Amino acid sequence: MGAHFAPPAVSTFLEGVISVTDVLVRARAGDGEAFRELVEPYRRELQVHCYRMLGSVQDAEDLLQETLLAAWRGLGGFAGRSTLRTWLYRIATNRCLNALRAGDRRIREAQPRIEVDLPQPTLWAEPSWLEPYPDALLDGVPDTAPGPDARYERKEAISLAFVAAMQSLPPRQRAVLVLRDVLGFRASEVAETLGTTEDSVTSALKRARAALATALPAPSGLPDDQREREVAARFAEAFEGGDVDAIVGMLTDDAWLRMPPLPLEYQGHAAIHELLRTVAFRGIRRYRLVPTRANGQPAFGSYLYDAHSPTGRAHGLLVVTVAGDRVSEFTRFVNNSLLGRFGLPRTLP
Repeated sequence: MGAHFAPPAVSTFLEGVISVTDVLVRARAGDGEAFRELVEPYRRELQVHCYRMLGSVQDAEDLLQETLLAAWRGLGGFAGRSTLRTWLYRIATNRCLNALRAGDRRIREAQPRIEVDLPQPTLWAEPSWLEPYPDALLDGVPDTAPGPDARYERKEAISLAFVAAMQSLPPRQRAVLVLRDVLGFRASEVAETLGTTEDSVTSALKRARAALATALPAPSGLPDDQREREVAARFAEAFEGGDVDAIVGMLTDDAWLRMPPLPLEYQGHAAIHELLRTVAFRGIRRYRLVPTRANGQPAFGSYLYDAHSPTGRAHGLLVVTVAGDRVSEFTRFVNNSLLGRFGLPRTLP
């Protein structure tokens, strides 16, 4: 009989399966390079997953390393009933849940001292340890959801508002919502990941969706990139010019100003105007804003210049939320050590 040849697409698929199987065999035999070859395509997306669960870049990095170590040690138990990617997400999710339940989080820096009298806030909130996520770390993360059940676009699901709202959910609801609505895993896969039933997953998802709908601002659609850049540039120009009226004039009527981890939040033109006038721009103060991006949004390293020094000192990181042609929220993260994650210096000439 003559030789039989597989169609090119089938042949390519079979070659890929054989290649992955060969790498898996070598990794199970203790080949570290083979293991890295297996997991490297998923490293960035697993870190983003841990960040959504924990709200901290440092915690996400720590849990990613724990996940990969656990995968390395447990590779012999990977039976191939699911994809390697699903198996890795199972490990990462449960590691994050264990950390959340145990309160096993990194030691937080002391809450910054408030050196001036602040106006009465609109809201006293719990201290938030949410950190901004550098867009540079999103390189290599898939743009499309892996399943049909995903509800959120990638940009929406990494936004500051979304990740902040996620932190208000109980750990298991948080996991179910991310796995189902962000990543698009099937209910059966989520049930296996969490060691529970599909009915339990469905119930937790319903509660999580209801809670998130309350915590998230009303959807206004994602701004197009060009408009977002233009609005952010005008905001930075007004801020560097110390023009409080212009800054406030760019805000939506219900805009928020937040300063994690400080528990004070300001909403509306009057409240934000008063805070900027009496605190941010008090005396002879000026700022320089260096553009970057965080959580898929415009962001700026903030540097303060005053009468005592010609050098600009790090003054937190600003993340701007654009809605249409206005700013609906700007968040100043007061922890100056965050700037290094964005490749920004602590001082400017």
